[in-house]
Amino acid sequence: MRQEWEPEDLIEVWTLLEEDQERLRNKSGANRLGFALLLKFFEAEARFPEDAEEIPVPAVSYVAQQVQVPAGEWAAYDWAGRAIKRHRMEIRGAFGFRECTEEDQGQLAEWLAVELCGVELNRDRLAEAVVARCRKDRLEPPAPGQIARLVGKAVSTFEERFCAATMGRLSAATRSRLDDLIAEDADTDADSAGGGGTFFTELKADPGALGLDSLLAEVNKLQRVRGLQLPPELFGDVSGKLVAAWRARAAKEYPSDLRAAAGPVRYTLLSTLCHVRETEITDSLVELFIQLVQKINTRAEKKVEGEFNKELKRVRGKEGILLRLAEAAVAEPGGTVRKLIYPVAGESTLKALAAEAAANEARYRARVRTVLRSSYSNHWRRMLSPLLNALELKCNNTAYRPVMDAIDLLKRYLDQPIAKEGAFFDEAEKVPLGGVVREEWRKAVVDERGRVERIPYELCVLVALRDALRRREIWVPGANRWQNPEDDLPPDFEDNRDVHYDAIRQPQDPEKFIEALEKRLREALARFDAALELGTTGGVGIVRKHGEPWIKVSPLGKQESRRTSSL
Repeated sequence: MRQEWEPEDLIEVWTLLEEDQERLRNKSGANRLGFALLLKFFEAEARFPEDAEEIPVPAVSYVAQQVQVPAGEWAAYDWAGRAIKRHRMEIRGAFGFRECTEEDQGQLAEWLAVELCGVELNRDRLAEAVVARCRKDRLEPPAPGQIARLVGKAVSTFEERFCAATMGRLSAATRSRLDDLIAEDADTDADSAGGGGTFFTELKADPGALGLDSLLAEVNKLQRVRGLQLPPELFGDVSGKLVAAWRARAAKEYPSDLRAAAGPVRYTLLSTLCHVRETEITDSLVELFIQLVQKINTRAEKKVEGEFNKELKRVRGKEGILLRLAEAAVAEPGGTVRKLIYPVAGESTLKALAAEAAANEARYRARVRTVLRSSYSNHWRRMLSPLLNALELKCNNTAYRPVMDAIDLLKRYLDQPIAKEGAFFDEAEKVPLGGVVREEWRKAVVDERGRVERIPYELCVLVALRDALRRREIWVPGANRWQNPEDDLPPDFEDNRDVHYDAIRQPQDPEKFIEALEKRLREALARFDAALELGTTGGVGIVRKHGEPWIKVSPLGKQESRRTSSL
Protein backbone atom coordinates (compact mmCIF):
# COMPACT_ATOMS: atom_id res chain seq x y z
CA MET A 1 0.00 0.00 0.00
CA ARG A 2 1.21 3.52 -0.79
CA GLN A 3 2.52 5.54 2.13
CA GLU A 4 1.77 9.09 0.94
CA TRP A 5 -1.87 10.19 1.28
CA GLU A 6 -3.64 13.47 0.52
CA PRO A 7 -6.29 14.60 3.04
CA GLU A 8 -9.16 13.98 0.62
CA ASP A 9 -7.89 10.44 -0.04
CA LEU A 10 -7.66 9.71 3.69
CA ILE A 11 -11.24 10.82 4.16
CA GLU A 12 -12.48 8.69 1.28
CA VAL A 13 -10.69 5.44 2.27
CA TRP A 14 -10.04 5.57 6.01
CA THR A 15 -13.22 7.14 7.38
CA LEU A 16 -15.06 4.83 9.81
CA LEU A 17 -18.72 4.50 8.91
CA GLU A 18 -21.58 3.88 11.36
CA GLU A 19 -21.43 0.11 10.95
CA ASP A 20 -17.66 0.23 11.50
CA GLN A 21 -18.18 2.10 14.78
CA GLU A 22 -20.68 -0.56 15.87
CA ARG A 23 -17.96 -3.22 15.59
CA LEU A 24 -15.67 -1.19 17.89
CA ARG A 25 -18.04 -0.96 20.88
CA ASN A 26 -16.52 -3.78 22.93
CA LYS A 27 -12.89 -2.84 22.16
CA SER A 28 -10.56 -0.37 23.81
CA GLY A 29 -6.99 0.90 23.76
CA ALA A 30 -4.52 -0.71 21.34
CA ASN A 31 -7.03 -3.41 20.35
CA ARG A 32 -9.60 -0.77 19.39
CA LEU A 33 -7.14 1.13 17.21
CA GLY A 34 -5.62 -2.06 15.76
CA PHE A 35 -9.02 -3.50 14.83
CA ALA A 36 -10.09 -0.27 13.14
CA LEU A 37 -6.88 -0.07 11.08
CA LEU A 38 -7.09 -3.76 10.03
CA LEU A 39 -10.75 -3.28 9.12
CA LYS A 40 -10.17 -0.31 6.79
CA PHE A 41 -7.01 -1.83 5.32
CA PHE A 42 -8.87 -5.04 4.48
CA GLU A 43 -11.73 -3.07 2.98
CA ALA A 44 -9.29 -1.28 0.66
CA GLU A 45 -6.91 -4.17 -0.19
CA ALA A 46 -8.99 -7.33 0.40
CA ARG A 47 -6.11 -8.64 2.50
CA PHE A 48 -4.42 -8.01 5.84
CA PRO A 49 -1.16 -6.05 6.18
CA GLU A 50 2.04 -8.05 6.49
CA ASP A 51 3.29 -5.92 9.42
CA ALA A 52 2.61 -2.66 11.26
CA GLU A 53 4.89 -0.66 8.94
CA GLU A 54 2.63 -1.35 5.96
CA ILE A 55 -0.10 0.84 7.45
CA PRO A 56 0.53 4.47 6.32
CA VAL A 57 1.44 6.82 9.17
CA PRO A 58 -1.16 9.44 8.08
CA ALA A 59 -3.83 6.72 8.19
CA VAL A 60 -2.83 5.74 11.74
CA SER A 61 -3.18 9.35 12.94
CA TYR A 62 -6.49 9.88 11.14
CA VAL A 63 -8.09 6.64 12.40
CA ALA A 64 -6.73 7.23 15.94
CA GLN A 65 -8.58 10.55 16.06
CA GLN A 66 -11.83 8.84 15.05
CA VAL A 67 -11.61 6.04 17.65
CA GLN A 68 -10.29 8.45 20.33
CA VAL A 69 -7.18 6.39 21.04
CA PRO A 70 -3.64 7.86 21.04
CA ALA A 71 -1.78 7.02 17.79
CA GLY A 72 1.13 5.71 19.87
CA GLU A 73 -1.03 2.78 21.00
CA TRP A 74 -0.58 1.29 17.51
CA ALA A 75 2.92 0.19 18.54
CA ALA A 76 1.44 -1.78 21.45
CA TYR A 77 -0.91 -3.82 19.24
CA ASP A 78 -0.01 -7.54 19.58
CA TRP A 79 0.59 -9.09 16.15
CA ALA A 80 1.07 -12.61 17.53
CA GLY A 81 -1.60 -12.94 20.23
CA ARG A 82 -5.08 -14.37 20.30
CA ALA A 83 -6.71 -10.96 19.91
CA ILE A 84 -5.46 -10.37 16.35
CA LYS A 85 -6.66 -13.84 15.34
CA ARG A 86 -10.16 -13.00 16.62
CA HIS A 87 -10.00 -9.62 14.86
CA ARG A 88 -9.04 -11.20 11.55
CA MET A 89 -11.84 -13.75 11.85
CA GLU A 90 -14.40 -11.04 12.66
CA ILE A 91 -13.24 -8.83 9.76
CA ARG A 92 -13.32 -11.72 7.28
CA GLY A 93 -16.86 -12.48 8.40
CA ALA A 94 -17.88 -8.83 8.07
CA PHE A 95 -16.90 -8.80 4.38
CA GLY A 96 -17.96 -12.37 3.58
CA PHE A 97 -14.39 -13.66 3.12
CA ARG A 98 -12.79 -16.86 4.36
CA GLU A 99 -9.24 -18.12 4.80
CA CYS A 100 -7.48 -19.65 1.82
CA THR A 101 -7.01 -23.37 2.43
CA GLU A 102 -4.44 -25.70 0.83
CA GLU A 103 -7.22 -26.96 -1.43
CA ASP A 104 -7.95 -23.38 -2.51
CA GLN A 105 -4.26 -22.80 -3.22
CA GLY A 106 -4.15 -25.92 -5.35
CA GLN A 107 -7.16 -24.71 -7.35
CA LEU A 108 -5.54 -21.29 -7.79
CA ALA A 109 -2.34 -22.91 -9.06
CA GLU A 110 -4.32 -25.02 -11.52
CA TRP A 111 -6.25 -21.94 -12.68
CA LEU A 112 -2.99 -20.10 -13.30
CA ALA A 113 -1.49 -23.04 -15.20
CA VAL A 114 -4.52 -23.41 -17.46
CA GLU A 115 -5.60 -19.81 -18.01
CA LEU A 116 -2.69 -17.42 -17.53
CA CYS A 117 0.76 -18.98 -17.64
CA GLY A 118 0.56 -19.40 -21.42
CA VAL A 119 -0.01 -15.69 -22.05
CA GLU A 120 1.57 -13.94 -19.05
CA LEU A 121 5.24 -14.70 -18.31
CA ASN A 122 5.87 -12.11 -15.61
CA ARG A 123 5.64 -13.75 -12.20
CA ASP A 124 4.83 -10.51 -10.39
CA ARG A 125 1.79 -10.01 -12.60
CA LEU A 126 0.79 -13.63 -12.04
CA ALA A 127 0.95 -12.96 -8.30
CA GLU A 128 -1.25 -9.90 -8.78
CA ALA A 129 -3.70 -12.06 -10.70
CA VAL A 130 -3.86 -14.46 -7.74
CA VAL A 131 -4.72 -11.61 -5.36
CA ALA A 132 -7.38 -10.31 -7.76
CA ARG A 133 -8.87 -13.80 -8.12
CA CYS A 134 -8.98 -14.18 -4.34
CA ARG A 135 -10.82 -10.88 -4.05
CA LYS A 136 -13.34 -12.03 -6.65
CA ASP A 137 -13.85 -15.40 -4.88
CA ARG A 138 -13.99 -13.78 -1.43
CA LEU A 139 -10.82 -15.50 -0.26
CA GLU A 140 -8.19 -13.98 1.98
CA PRO A 141 -5.05 -14.19 -0.19
CA PRO A 142 -2.16 -16.30 1.06
CA ALA A 143 0.97 -14.61 2.39
CA PRO A 144 3.36 -13.23 -0.26
CA GLY A 145 5.77 -16.11 0.22
CA GLN A 146 2.95 -18.61 -0.25
CA ILE A 147 1.77 -16.77 -3.38
CA ALA A 148 5.29 -16.90 -4.81
CA ARG A 149 5.44 -20.66 -4.23
CA LEU A 150 1.94 -21.04 -5.68
CA VAL A 151 2.98 -19.15 -8.82
CA GLY A 152 6.15 -21.21 -9.12
CA LYS A 153 4.13 -24.41 -8.91
CA ALA A 154 1.72 -23.18 -11.57
CA VAL A 155 4.54 -22.20 -13.93
CA SER A 156 6.23 -25.58 -13.48
CA THR A 157 2.96 -27.39 -14.15
CA PHE A 158 2.32 -25.33 -17.27
CA GLU A 159 5.84 -25.80 -18.64
CA GLU A 160 5.68 -29.54 -18.05
CA ARG A 161 2.40 -29.76 -19.98
CA PHE A 162 3.63 -27.39 -22.72
CA CYS A 163 6.78 -29.42 -23.27
CA ALA A 164 4.88 -32.71 -23.31
CA ALA A 165 2.36 -31.33 -25.81
CA THR A 166 5.11 -29.97 -28.05
CA MET A 167 7.02 -33.22 -28.01
CA GLY A 168 3.81 -35.11 -28.79
CA ARG A 169 3.33 -33.06 -31.97
CA LEU A 170 6.80 -33.95 -33.29
CA SER A 171 7.27 -37.09 -35.31
CA ALA A 172 10.04 -39.51 -34.39
CA ALA A 173 11.92 -38.50 -37.55
CA THR A 174 11.74 -34.78 -36.65
CA ARG A 175 12.93 -35.48 -33.10
CA SER A 176 15.86 -37.41 -34.53
CA ARG A 177 16.78 -34.53 -36.81
CA LEU A 178 16.60 -32.10 -33.88
CA ASP A 179 18.94 -34.36 -31.90
CA ASP A 180 21.33 -34.42 -34.85
CA LEU A 181 21.33 -30.62 -34.79
CA ILE A 182 23.16 -30.55 -31.45
CA ALA A 183 25.00 -33.86 -31.79
CA GLU A 184 27.23 -32.73 -34.66
CA ASP A 185 29.96 -31.38 -32.42
CA ALA A 186 29.45 -33.74 -29.50
CA ASP A 187 33.09 -34.83 -29.51
CA THR A 188 34.80 -31.52 -30.28
CA ASP A 189 36.49 -29.12 -27.92
CA ALA A 190 34.48 -26.24 -29.36
CA ASP A 191 31.40 -27.46 -27.53
CA SER A 192 32.26 -25.37 -24.48
CA ALA A 193 32.13 -22.26 -26.63
CA GLY A 194 28.61 -22.90 -27.77
CA GLY A 195 28.89 -25.36 -30.62
CA GLY A 196 31.95 -24.45 -32.66
CA GLY A 197 31.25 -24.23 -36.37
CA THR A 198 28.22 -26.51 -36.51
CA PHE A 199 24.91 -25.63 -38.11
CA PHE A 200 23.47 -25.04 -34.64
CA THR A 201 25.84 -22.08 -34.27
CA GLU A 202 25.17 -20.90 -37.83
CA LEU A 203 21.44 -21.13 -37.16
CA LYS A 204 21.68 -18.54 -34.39
CA ALA A 205 23.87 -16.14 -36.40
CA ASP A 206 22.67 -13.04 -38.23
CA PRO A 207 23.31 -12.62 -41.98
CA GLY A 208 26.77 -11.49 -43.05
CA ALA A 209 27.65 -8.32 -44.93
CA LEU A 210 25.34 -7.36 -47.79
CA GLY A 211 26.32 -9.37 -50.83
CA LEU A 212 25.55 -12.33 -53.03
CA ASP A 213 27.34 -14.77 -50.73
CA SER A 214 25.27 -13.67 -47.74
CA LEU A 215 22.04 -14.14 -49.68
CA LEU A 216 23.04 -17.62 -50.84
CA ALA A 217 24.11 -18.52 -47.29
CA GLU A 218 20.69 -17.46 -45.95
CA VAL A 219 18.97 -19.54 -48.65
CA ASN A 220 21.00 -22.57 -47.59
CA LYS A 221 20.25 -21.89 -43.92
CA LEU A 222 16.52 -21.62 -44.64
CA GLN A 223 16.48 -24.86 -46.62
CA ARG A 224 18.26 -26.71 -43.80
CA VAL A 225 15.78 -25.43 -41.21
CA ARG A 226 12.89 -26.47 -43.44
CA GLY A 227 14.56 -29.85 -43.75
CA LEU A 228 13.81 -30.45 -40.06
CA GLN A 229 10.14 -30.70 -41.14
CA LEU A 230 8.57 -29.07 -38.11
CA PRO A 231 4.76 -29.27 -38.26
CA PRO A 232 3.37 -26.03 -39.76
CA GLU A 233 0.90 -25.53 -36.90
CA LEU A 234 3.27 -26.66 -34.16
CA PHE A 235 2.69 -23.49 -32.15
CA GLY A 236 -0.54 -22.36 -33.79
CA ASP A 237 -2.44 -22.33 -30.48
CA VAL A 238 0.40 -20.86 -28.40
CA SER A 239 1.03 -17.17 -27.74
CA GLY A 240 3.89 -15.58 -29.66
CA LYS A 241 5.22 -14.18 -26.38
CA LEU A 242 5.67 -17.68 -24.97
CA VAL A 243 7.37 -19.02 -28.11
CA ALA A 244 9.71 -16.01 -28.18
CA ALA A 245 10.66 -16.58 -24.53
CA TRP A 246 11.57 -20.23 -25.15
CA ARG A 247 13.44 -19.26 -28.32
CA ALA A 248 15.52 -16.73 -26.35
CA ARG A 249 16.22 -19.35 -23.70
CA ALA A 250 17.33 -21.88 -26.34
CA ALA A 251 19.62 -19.35 -28.04
CA LYS A 252 21.62 -19.01 -24.81
CA GLU A 253 22.15 -22.74 -24.37
CA TYR A 254 25.23 -24.67 -25.41
CA PRO A 255 24.67 -27.94 -27.30
CA SER A 256 25.97 -29.86 -24.28
CA ASP A 257 23.33 -28.21 -22.06
CA LEU A 258 20.60 -29.16 -24.50
CA ARG A 259 21.80 -32.73 -24.76
CA ALA A 260 21.70 -33.00 -20.97
CA ALA A 261 18.14 -31.65 -20.73
CA ALA A 262 15.13 -33.95 -20.42
CA GLY A 263 13.61 -34.97 -23.75
CA PRO A 264 10.43 -32.84 -23.63
CA VAL A 265 12.40 -29.76 -22.57
CA ARG A 266 15.14 -30.36 -25.15
CA TYR A 267 12.72 -30.79 -28.04
CA THR A 268 10.67 -27.77 -26.99
CA LEU A 269 13.74 -25.54 -26.80
CA LEU A 270 15.06 -26.70 -30.17
CA SER A 271 11.71 -26.56 -31.94
CA THR A 272 10.92 -23.04 -30.68
CA LEU A 273 14.37 -21.87 -31.76
CA CYS A 274 14.06 -23.42 -35.22
CA HIS A 275 10.44 -22.31 -35.64
CA VAL A 276 11.24 -18.67 -34.90
CA ARG A 277 14.53 -18.71 -36.79
CA GLU A 278 12.75 -20.00 -39.91
CA THR A 279 10.57 -16.89 -39.82
CA GLU A 280 13.50 -14.61 -39.05
CA ILE A 281 15.64 -16.08 -41.83
CA THR A 282 12.78 -15.67 -44.31
CA ASP A 283 12.52 -12.01 -43.32
CA SER A 284 16.29 -11.59 -43.64
CA LEU A 285 16.26 -13.20 -47.08
CA VAL A 286 13.59 -10.80 -48.37
CA GLU A 287 15.45 -7.81 -46.92
CA LEU A 288 18.75 -8.96 -48.46
CA PHE A 289 17.06 -9.31 -51.85
CA ILE A 290 15.55 -5.81 -51.67
CA GLN A 291 18.89 -4.30 -50.66
CA LEU A 292 20.83 -6.23 -53.30
CA VAL A 293 18.59 -5.05 -56.14
CA GLN A 294 19.19 -1.50 -54.97
CA LYS A 295 22.92 -2.16 -54.68
CA ILE A 296 23.13 -3.55 -58.23
CA ASN A 297 21.45 -0.44 -59.63
CA THR A 298 23.50 1.97 -57.48
CA ARG A 299 26.79 0.39 -58.51
CA ALA A 300 25.89 0.64 -62.17
CA GLU A 301 24.89 4.29 -61.81
CA LYS A 302 28.10 5.19 -59.98
CA LYS A 303 30.24 3.49 -62.62
CA VAL A 304 28.49 5.29 -65.47
CA GLU A 305 28.58 8.61 -63.60
CA GLY A 306 32.36 8.28 -63.34
CA GLU A 307 32.66 7.61 -67.06
CA PHE A 308 30.45 10.58 -67.98
CA ASN A 309 32.24 12.94 -65.60
CA LYS A 310 35.50 12.20 -67.42
CA GLU A 311 33.83 12.93 -70.76
CA LEU A 312 32.35 16.17 -69.41
CA LYS A 313 35.80 17.44 -68.42
CA ARG A 314 37.08 16.85 -71.95
CA VAL A 315 34.52 19.27 -73.52
CA ARG A 316 36.37 22.59 -73.77
CA GLY A 317 34.64 25.81 -72.75
CA LYS A 318 31.61 24.21 -71.12
CA GLU A 319 32.75 24.80 -67.56
CA GLY A 320 33.55 28.42 -68.33
CA ILE A 321 30.09 29.02 -69.75
CA LEU A 322 28.43 27.47 -66.70
CA LEU A 323 30.62 29.55 -64.39
CA ARG A 324 29.68 32.81 -66.12
CA LEU A 325 25.99 31.86 -66.04
CA ALA A 326 26.15 31.19 -62.32
CA GLU A 327 27.97 34.45 -61.59
CA ALA A 328 25.43 36.47 -63.59
CA ALA A 329 22.48 34.84 -61.83
CA VAL A 330 23.97 35.39 -58.37
CA ALA A 331 24.89 39.01 -59.12
CA GLU A 332 21.32 39.99 -60.00
CA PRO A 333 18.83 37.32 -58.89
CA GLY A 334 15.83 39.48 -59.79
CA GLY A 335 16.87 40.05 -63.41
CA THR A 336 15.35 38.47 -66.52
CA VAL A 337 16.89 35.69 -68.59
CA ARG A 338 17.11 37.88 -71.71
CA LYS A 339 18.85 40.70 -69.82
CA LEU A 340 21.27 38.63 -67.70
CA ILE A 341 21.80 35.22 -69.29
CA TYR A 342 21.73 35.86 -73.04
CA PRO A 343 24.64 38.34 -72.96
CA VAL A 344 26.74 35.65 -71.26
CA ALA A 345 25.60 32.72 -73.41
CA GLY A 346 23.42 33.34 -76.44
CA GLU A 347 20.14 31.60 -77.14
CA SER A 348 21.74 29.28 -79.69
CA THR A 349 24.45 28.29 -77.22
CA LEU A 350 21.89 27.49 -74.54
CA LYS A 351 19.84 25.42 -76.98
CA ALA A 352 22.96 23.50 -77.96
CA LEU A 353 23.78 22.87 -74.29
CA ALA A 354 20.23 21.69 -73.61
CA ALA A 355 20.26 19.37 -76.62
CA GLU A 356 23.62 17.96 -75.58
CA ALA A 357 22.41 17.45 -72.01
CA ALA A 358 19.30 15.62 -73.25
CA ALA A 359 21.43 13.43 -75.49
CA ASN A 360 23.82 12.75 -72.62
CA GLU A 361 20.89 11.80 -70.35
CA ALA A 362 19.64 9.29 -72.95
CA ARG A 363 23.17 7.95 -73.36
CA TYR A 364 23.54 7.79 -69.60
CA ARG A 365 20.39 5.71 -69.17
CA ALA A 366 21.36 3.43 -72.04
CA ARG A 367 24.83 2.96 -70.57
CA VAL A 368 23.39 2.19 -67.14
CA ARG A 369 21.22 -0.50 -68.69
CA THR A 370 24.25 -1.98 -70.43
CA VAL A 371 26.32 -2.06 -67.25
CA LEU A 372 23.39 -3.53 -65.29
CA ARG A 373 22.93 -6.27 -67.84
CA SER A 374 26.62 -7.13 -67.82
CA SER A 375 27.02 -7.24 -64.01
CA TYR A 376 23.79 -9.18 -63.58
CA SER A 377 24.54 -11.82 -66.19
CA ASN A 378 28.16 -12.29 -65.07
CA HIS A 379 27.64 -12.29 -61.29
CA TRP A 380 24.32 -11.43 -59.69
CA ARG A 381 22.20 -13.83 -61.75
CA ARG A 382 23.40 -16.68 -59.52
CA MET A 383 20.84 -15.59 -56.94
CA LEU A 384 17.81 -16.01 -59.22
CA SER A 385 17.25 -19.76 -59.01
CA PRO A 386 18.00 -20.22 -55.27
CA LEU A 387 15.86 -17.19 -54.39
CA LEU A 388 12.80 -18.15 -56.41
CA ASN A 389 13.00 -21.75 -55.17
CA ALA A 390 13.35 -20.67 -51.52
CA LEU A 391 10.60 -18.04 -51.34
CA GLU A 392 6.93 -18.73 -51.88
CA LEU A 393 5.30 -15.57 -53.18
CA LYS A 394 1.63 -14.62 -52.82
CA CYS A 395 -0.44 -11.63 -53.95
CA ASN A 396 -3.89 -10.33 -52.99
CA ASN A 397 -3.98 -7.49 -55.53
CA THR A 398 -4.98 -8.28 -59.11
CA ALA A 399 -3.08 -5.19 -60.29
CA TYR A 400 0.14 -7.07 -59.54
CA ARG A 401 -0.92 -10.22 -61.35
CA PRO A 402 1.50 -9.45 -64.24
CA VAL A 403 4.43 -9.54 -61.79
CA MET A 404 3.30 -12.92 -60.43
CA ASP A 405 2.87 -14.25 -63.97
CA ALA A 406 6.36 -12.99 -64.85
CA ILE A 407 7.82 -14.81 -61.82
CA ASP A 408 6.06 -18.03 -62.87
CA LEU A 409 7.56 -17.58 -66.34
CA LEU A 410 11.07 -17.19 -64.91
CA LYS A 411 10.62 -20.32 -62.79
CA ARG A 412 9.74 -22.36 -65.89
CA TYR A 413 12.96 -21.22 -67.58
CA LEU A 414 15.30 -21.63 -64.61
CA ASP A 415 16.75 -24.90 -65.91
CA GLN A 416 17.29 -23.59 -69.42
CA PRO A 417 20.80 -22.14 -69.75
CA ILE A 418 21.36 -18.79 -71.37
CA ALA A 419 22.97 -19.67 -74.69
CA LYS A 420 23.12 -17.96 -78.02
CA GLU A 421 20.06 -19.83 -79.19
CA GLY A 422 18.29 -19.61 -75.82
CA ALA A 423 18.71 -15.92 -74.97
CA PHE A 424 15.06 -15.22 -75.84
CA PHE A 425 11.84 -16.62 -74.49
CA ASP A 426 9.96 -18.94 -76.78
CA GLU A 427 7.93 -16.83 -79.21
CA ALA A 428 4.82 -18.83 -78.25
CA GLU A 429 5.13 -17.65 -74.63
CA LYS A 430 2.78 -14.94 -73.42
CA VAL A 431 5.35 -12.69 -71.74
CA PRO A 432 3.86 -10.05 -69.36
CA LEU A 433 5.27 -6.61 -70.16
CA GLY A 434 2.78 -4.11 -68.74
CA GLY A 435 3.38 -3.57 -65.03
CA VAL A 436 6.72 -5.39 -65.29
CA VAL A 437 8.94 -3.66 -67.85
CA ARG A 438 9.30 0.09 -67.51
CA GLU A 439 8.99 2.18 -70.66
CA GLU A 440 12.68 3.15 -70.75
CA TRP A 441 13.60 -0.56 -70.72
CA ARG A 442 11.26 -1.67 -73.52
CA LYS A 443 13.83 -1.36 -76.33
CA ALA A 444 16.40 -3.23 -74.26
CA VAL A 445 13.95 -6.06 -73.53
CA VAL A 446 12.03 -6.44 -76.81
CA ASP A 447 14.03 -6.56 -80.05
CA GLU A 448 12.91 -5.34 -83.46
CA ARG A 449 11.36 -8.74 -84.20
CA GLY A 450 9.21 -8.62 -81.06
CA ARG A 451 11.26 -11.24 -79.19
CA VAL A 452 11.78 -10.83 -75.44
CA GLU A 453 15.36 -11.23 -74.28
CA ARG A 454 15.69 -13.13 -71.02
CA ILE A 455 18.55 -11.30 -69.25
CA PRO A 456 17.11 -7.75 -69.34
CA TYR A 457 13.62 -9.14 -68.73
CA GLU A 458 14.82 -10.93 -65.60
CA LEU A 459 16.29 -7.66 -64.35
CA CYS A 460 12.97 -5.90 -64.89
CA VAL A 461 11.09 -8.68 -63.06
CA LEU A 462 13.44 -8.49 -60.06
CA VAL A 463 13.00 -4.71 -59.85
CA ALA A 464 9.21 -5.05 -60.11
CA LEU A 465 9.28 -7.78 -57.44
CA ARG A 466 11.37 -5.60 -55.15
CA ASP A 467 8.93 -2.70 -55.48
CA ALA A 468 5.92 -4.96 -54.89
CA LEU A 469 7.50 -6.50 -51.79
CA ARG A 470 8.30 -3.09 -50.36
CA ARG A 471 4.68 -2.05 -50.87
CA ARG A 472 3.48 -5.35 -49.33
CA GLU A 473 1.46 -6.03 -52.51
CA ILE A 474 3.36 -9.31 -52.84
CA TRP A 475 3.97 -11.15 -49.59
CA VAL A 476 5.84 -14.22 -48.35
CA PRO A 477 4.19 -17.02 -46.34
CA GLY A 478 6.28 -17.98 -43.34
CA ALA A 479 7.66 -14.47 -42.91
CA ASN A 480 6.83 -12.00 -40.17
CA ARG A 481 7.64 -8.52 -41.45
CA TRP A 482 6.79 -9.55 -45.02
CA GLN A 483 3.73 -11.66 -44.19
CA ASN A 484 0.22 -11.26 -45.59
CA PRO A 485 -0.69 -7.62 -44.78
CA GLU A 486 -4.23 -8.74 -43.98
CA ASP A 487 -2.80 -10.66 -41.01
CA ASP A 488 -1.35 -7.44 -39.58
CA LEU A 489 -4.75 -6.50 -38.20
CA PRO A 490 -5.98 -8.03 -34.92
CA PRO A 491 -8.62 -10.76 -35.44
CA ASP A 492 -11.28 -8.63 -33.73
CA PHE A 493 -10.45 -5.46 -35.68
CA GLU A 494 -13.79 -5.16 -37.48
CA ASP A 495 -15.80 -5.77 -34.31
CA ASN A 496 -13.72 -3.39 -32.17
CA ARG A 497 -12.50 -0.89 -34.73
CA ASP A 498 -13.02 2.09 -32.38
CA VAL A 499 -10.96 0.48 -29.62
CA HIS A 500 -8.02 -0.23 -31.92
CA TYR A 501 -8.09 3.25 -33.46
CA ASP A 502 -8.09 4.77 -29.98
CA ALA A 503 -5.10 2.62 -29.06
CA ILE A 504 -3.02 4.10 -31.90
CA ARG A 505 -4.56 7.56 -31.41
CA GLN A 506 -5.77 7.92 -34.99
CA PRO A 507 -9.15 9.07 -36.36
CA GLN A 508 -11.41 6.62 -38.17
CA ASP A 509 -12.33 9.23 -40.76
CA PRO A 510 -9.71 9.01 -43.57
CA GLU A 511 -10.29 12.64 -44.53
CA LYS A 512 -9.33 13.79 -41.04
CA PHE A 513 -6.25 11.54 -41.10
CA ILE A 514 -5.12 12.93 -44.48
CA GLU A 515 -5.81 16.50 -43.36
CA ALA A 516 -3.70 16.08 -40.21
CA LEU A 517 -0.90 14.39 -42.17
CA GLU A 518 -0.84 17.13 -44.80
CA LYS A 519 -0.72 19.75 -42.06
CA ARG A 520 2.31 18.08 -40.43
CA LEU A 521 4.07 17.78 -43.79
CA ARG A 522 3.40 21.41 -44.70
CA GLU A 523 4.69 22.57 -41.31
CA ALA A 524 7.81 20.41 -41.67
CA LEU A 525 8.51 21.75 -45.17
CA ALA A 526 7.98 25.32 -43.94
CA ARG A 527 10.55 24.74 -41.17
CA PHE A 528 12.94 23.21 -43.71
CA ASP A 529 12.49 26.17 -46.06
CA ALA A 530 13.16 28.63 -43.23
CA ALA A 531 16.25 26.68 -42.19
CA LEU A 532 17.55 26.76 -45.78
CA GLU A 533 17.28 30.56 -45.83
CA LEU A 534 19.00 30.88 -42.46
CA GLY A 535 21.65 28.26 -43.26
CA THR A 536 20.78 26.21 -40.16
CA THR A 537 19.97 22.86 -41.80
CA GLY A 538 23.10 21.17 -40.49
CA GLY A 539 24.24 20.10 -43.94
CA VAL A 540 20.84 19.19 -45.41
CA GLY A 541 20.24 20.89 -48.77
CA ILE A 542 18.68 20.78 -52.22
CA VAL A 543 20.81 19.35 -55.04
CA ARG A 544 20.17 18.06 -58.54
CA LYS A 545 20.75 14.49 -59.60
CA HIS A 546 20.22 13.40 -63.21
CA GLY A 547 18.43 16.68 -63.81
CA GLU A 548 15.96 16.21 -60.96
CA PRO A 549 15.86 17.97 -57.54
CA TRP A 550 16.91 15.83 -54.56
CA ILE A 551 17.12 16.51 -50.84
CA LYS A 552 20.67 15.79 -49.71
CA VAL A 553 21.16 14.68 -46.10
CA SER A 554 24.53 15.16 -44.43
CA PRO A 555 26.25 11.78 -43.92
CA LEU A 556 26.43 10.23 -40.49
CA GLY A 557 29.72 10.29 -38.68
CA LYS A 558 31.78 7.16 -38.49
CA GLN A 559 30.30 4.83 -35.90
CA GLU A 560 32.24 2.47 -33.72
CA SER A 561 32.15 -1.06 -35.07
CA ARG A 562 30.24 -3.47 -32.89
CA ARG A 563 29.74 -7.17 -33.41
CA THR A 564 26.05 -7.95 -33.06
CA SER A 565 25.16 -10.95 -30.96
CA SER A 566 23.05 -13.70 -32.45
CA LEU A 567 21.39 -14.15 -29.09
